[in-house]
Amino acid sequence: MGEPGGRYAVIYDGHCKVCGRMVRLLGKWDRNHELEIIPSETPGARARFPWIPPRAYEESVQVIRTRDGKTWQGAAAFEELLKVLPQGRLVSWLFKIPFARPLAERFYRWFARNRYRMGCSEHCAVHTLDLDYRDGEVGKN
Repeated sequence: MGEPGGRYAVIYDGHCKVCGRMVRLLGKWDRNHELEIIPSETPGARARFPWIPPRAYEESVQVIRTRDGKTWQGAAAFEELLKVLPQGRLVSWLFKIPFARPLAERFYRWFARNRYRMGCSEHCAVHTLDLDYRDGEVGKN
């Protein structure tokens, strides 16, 4: 799914059904082939982005701009994707509303913590619910 060498790499939990549905939607929206969508379990995926801590892949989706390595996670990752994808531009303006970013991040963190209860899969049921969410960005600026 997604084109190798896209402008952005999207790394997600490939065992998670909720995550799988999300990336299928991203794939449909990616008409310009901007995204390379990679399950975090893919051999070499984590080695390709060594600045991302291993636990970050369990905590949230990771979006990496491939030309410079700038990395977003959580709601910030989706905000960046909305700017890039043609259909996303229809709703990306929502992040310009005061307090939208912090609210989106809180919602993302809540959703990510509770995805195990929302039909994620048996895989997610074995993870602990003590995931740590610090801020929207990881790694390089």
